[in-house]
Amino acid sequence: MAHEVRGVIAPGKNEPVRVETILVPDPGPGEALVRVSTCGVCHTDLHYKQGGINDDFPFLLGHEAAGVVESVGEGVTEVAPGDFVVLNWRAVCGQCRACLRGRPQYCFNTHNAEQSMTLADGTPLSPALGIGAFAELTLVAAGQCTKVDPAASPAAAGLLGCGVMAGIGAAINTGGVGRGDSVAVIGCGGVGDAAIMGARLAGAAKVIAVDIDERKLATALRLGATHTVHSGEKDPVTAIRELTGGFGADVVIEAVGRPETYEQAFYARDLAGTVVLVGVPTPEMRIDLPLLDVFGRGGALKSSWYGDCLPSRDFPMLIDLYQQGRLDLDAFVSETINLDQVEEAFDRMHAGEVLRSVVVL
Repeated sequence: MAHEVRGVIAPGKNEPVRVETILVPDPGPGEALVRVSTCGVCHTDLHYKQGGINDDFPFLLGHEAAGVVESVGEGVTEVAPGDFVVLNWRAVCGQCRACLRGRPQYCFNTHNAEQSMTLADGTPLSPALGIGAFAELTLVAAGQCTKVDPAASPAAAGLLGCGVMAGIGAAINTGGVGRGDSVAVIGCGGVGDAAIMGARLAGAAKVIAVDIDERKLATALRLGATHTVHSGEKDPVTAIRELTGGFGADVVIEAVGRPETYEQAFYARDLAGTVVLVGVPTPEMRIDLPLLDVFGRGGALKSSWYGDCLPSRDFPMLIDLYQQGRLDLDAFVSETINLDQVEEAFDRMHAGEVLRSVVVL
């Protein structure tokens, strides 16, 4: 039986989103039907709308979500109806070469639901990141559901589904930030601010926030930065070096995804330091670095996939920290909205007015 619900779709490249009736099938083998409680408005959804991911329109947008399992298909044992879950877009397979080598956070064969959600006329929808959670119900692979404590606020918990996890994981998992380290974060949107929070959580002694927006720098200070650099007024490489005894930071996290900011990150790190790219570039972008500098500076140049997280390990742990008052996920929720306000939320996000608008269903 198909369920008729309301959902937000992107009908075509750069077209305004609209709320449509969509049909969501009952779960088949290995699938779960989830009643969505909340879903954050993420930059990745905007990339889908703009055609920056692929051209498989129409898209069912939304992926940064929490909800309650409504029903499950045959063979599902990891979750059951009534479980409160955070949705993730990297459901590990357990069988690929990464999983079999004990590195499931790098799974090369993550999976989604097999059945399609459709428009009322039967047109198949492409769910954003295999989730499609700007809808009252969504169908996902059961492995995309991570059970967490139901006492947690859905609006805050759902943000672990993408941006907040990406930032925290970039610092802790990918960057390996340790006690006493110096960390610089270039780009202080939602992901960058989460990286700041993650660096402090890991015990960093100095966390330097870099941005061109004074509002974002002020927010970064509230979320744990110890110093700020306005990169529109001062060269960030020089400033970061001045703040770290002339050496550069131990870990520099690039949360913008542009060649010029990546180059800044490269030269702002200490010898043998680490650069982490968590900002998402576009396909045409290129970097040009002297190979001798790559060799001579040593260290590591890393990209961070979803904060190199393992949802079954990381989501419950971070929710525990949130409930203990050690991780302020509520600080990322700038406003709550309904499905009909997603287009306006994209505008506010693009203007830098919010960390996260969260759709409440």
